[in-house]
Amino acid sequence: METKDFFNQGFGWTCRHCAAEFARCVADDAGNAQKPSRLFTEGENEGKAPALTNRAVARWADPEHRTLFCPRCGITELIDIG
Repeated sequence: METKDFFNQGFGWTCRHCAAEFARCVADDAGNAQKPSRLFTEGENEGKAPALTNRAVARWADPEHRTLFCPRCGITELIDIG
């Protein structure tokens, strides 16, 4: 399911604008040194501040789960799932 500002590919709602920005950053970093495996950067790793691969995941802004917002860029959108 997709909307104007968010899309959901089965892993949660993702902000379209932030995802595009992250994709550009990854493309720019493609020539840099190899990054550590996701095993060491997500979940229960040794560090105290793990970084998720997808930082553009949206959250619900209301208890009724009708409005999504991106905590990174602050964009919101009313979602009609019915």
